[in-house]
Amino acid sequence: MNLILIDRDEVSPDGTVWLDDNRAEHILDVLKAGPDRTVKTGFVDGPLGLSRIIAVDGRRVCLAPEHDRAAPSPWFDLLLAAPRPKALKRLWPQLAALGVGRVVVLNAFKVEKCYFSSQWLREAFYRPLLLEGLCQAGLTRLPEVLVRPRFKPFVEDELDALFPDSLRLLAHPEPARSALDPRARGRRPLLAVGPEGGWTDYERHALESRGFARFSLGSRTLRTDTACVSLIAVLAWWRTGTDGEDLSPSPLASCAGRDGVETTFR
Repeated sequence: MNLILIDRDEVSPDGTVWLDDNRAEHILDVLKAGPDRTVKTGFVDGPLGLSRIIAVDGRRVCLAPEHDRAAPSPWFDLLLAAPRPKALKRLWPQLAALGVGRVVVLNAFKVEKCYFSSQWLREAFYRPLLLEGLCQAGLTRLPEVLVRPRFKPFVEDELDALFPDSLRLLAHPEPARSALDPRARGRRPLLAVGPEGGWTDYERHALESRGFARFSLGSRTLRTDTACVSLIAVLAWWRTGTDGEDLSPSPLASCAGRDGVETTFR
């Protein structure tokens, strides 16, 4: 836990916060901090900074937050065809740590309908995992999660309104070439990762007709969680370029992900 997150409704009228959960345990047992020490803290969806430990009462810790720094903003969004529940559980903290802003968990033809009854699509279950990822990465902006069990209505009626000026990238198990234009580095990426077996022709064409370009990793077969993290890492690396040079890798073989991820860079 590299950052202790605090909900604003936990703050008392005098500006202090009493913790008696795993955050207090972390302060006492891992950081071994006591009164007058400071710890790194942040408000959920707010600024971050330091909190001074005012008092320790048994296993309870009282903090006085002083948050004076803006937290890093999310830098990408994700359209994710609903994966297996176990994969989704693994993904939530990783996506939050990597800086996702909005995740749309979307239906597709090759998605098992039972996936939408998973507990990991309920806020009470996924929110702690998102917070775990934020604490790990030192972030405070809680990702927005939208669940859309109907593909066509979402693509036709909501996509453009939710992501009006995104850099749209489509991962799909089929050879494709897409050069990431250095001039697009200022646009926020929207990555679409398909289900096991990939998007159908109809789904692919529907997304491509709305500006999605294909994008890939190589020849390895990957699970959804591995593919998502890898694709996001490549995008993050590409965005670091500042000299106008296209930093995309040279041509690679196509990449067919176990849960529907493939595309090719050049």
